[in-house]
Amino acid sequence: MSVISQDAVNEALKDVKYPGFSRDIVSFGLVKEVHLEGSDVEVRISLATNDPAVPAGIKEAAEARLHAIPGIGRVNLRIDIQAPPAAAAAAAGPQQIEGVKNIIAVASGKGGVGKSTVAANLAISLRRSGARVGLCDCDLYGPSIALMFGSNERPTADEQNRIIPIERYGVRLMSMGFLLDDDSPAVLRGPMVTRYTQQFLRQVDWGNLDYLVLDLPPGTGDIQLTIVQTVALAGAIIVTTPQEVALIDARKASQMFSKTNVPVIGLIENMSYFQCPSDGVRYDIFGKGGGAREATRLGVPLLGEIPIEMALREGGDIGRPVSEFDPETLSGTVFARIAGMIAERLAVNVSN
Repeated sequence: MSVISQDAVNEALKDVKYPGFSRDIVSFGLVKEVHLEGSDVEVRISLATNDPAVPAGIKEAAEARLHAIPGIGRVNLRIDIQAPPAAAAAAAGPQQIEGVKNIIAVASGKGGVGKSTVAANLAISLRRSGARVGLCDCDLYGPSIALMFGSNERPTADEQNRIIPIERYGVRLMSMGFLLDDDSPAVLRGPMVTRYTQQFLRQVDWGNLDYLVLDLPPGTGDIQLTIVQTVALAGAIIVTTPQEVALIDARKASQMFSKTNVPVIGLIENMSYFQCPSDGVRYDIFGKGGGAREATRLGVPLLGEIPIEMALREGGDIGRPVSEFDPETLSGTVFARIAGMIAERLAVNVSN
């Protein structure tokens, strides 16, 4: 009778991808037990999902891979299914996330305004103020936080099937970018998008945080609505650029939060101006004062005007956020000031 090794079983299961991802069930930490007896093998896999197609697909693929092992005998594959916390959260309405004091949504009405750059540097600036901070990249289709923090690590899961966040520069991170290969798209439909969003928020072991910053995708679609309907947000920050085409969409984002009773902490004008390093002359490339006028119209403060700076762009491209590595730059000082204003406003909101 041939003897099957643990390594042979693990290698076979590494060929089984989680539906919609390029990552396998072993690296996800879903394979909980492997018991070998001669040529026979018993495997226990634990999943948290409401989609019956997920365990069915994994079971079929895993059994096929195990039966392909030379000399394999009896295969007993058991899949334990746990209802994800998302289901309970959706039914109960907006709820806090365990251990998190303040949940802040960073939003924009349109793409291309630098929302993720703002979210990343605000998270760093809040952490530099002494706070415990997490950052969740809620843009499942276009995740960028993994790149901006310079990490390609893969999250693991604990015995309770919770995802362990990646920690970088003292900030706890979760992003679809950690789960996908660089050139792999997230192939997700509406219901799956909702489930993954909730799993990122409620099935990640965030620990005790003063702030959890949510980097929302642009617009007012399924992900944004899922979050405002199920997560108790301390407030939202709207990111725009000075020109009217961006301000129009910023109003839509603000209206979404207003209709769902989420306070808007303030507005940030990104790409506000360019200050020439050689002579100090300021150039308002995308117009001037648009953010200030819109903040007045919305009745919220203009938290800051972030300039166009090479250090800010380069830091995002190479995974070295300017607020961590060049905090004395113009943009770095603005982010630090904004972080202080956010902390003050949230403290006032809580006391009221």
